[in-house]
Amino acid sequence: MTPELVVQLARRTFEATLLLAAPLLLASLVIGLIISVFQAVTSINEATLAFAPKIVAVMVAMIIFFPWMMSYMGDFTREVYSFIAIMRR
Repeated sequence: MTPELVVQLARRTFEATLLLAAPLLLASLVIGLIISVFQAVTSINEATLAFAPKIVAVMVAMIIFFPWMMSYMGDFTREVYSFIAIMRR
């Protein structure tokens, strides 16, 4: 096993993690920003107000992006298994 293979596998793992988490994090970020602007405009000072909409937004994003996420994870898993075959040599 060469250092280049290890670095390439680590890089691909970080890429996969970021790509799979991005839609859910972006949905949470957008809803959190909207709720924060709403709270600033209306002077509502409740810290727990943003939790329920964020949870709903993440669940909706998960439903929408789940097929793509599973396809990407399957492709990545096949790629990792092919790396195992290469590493055994």
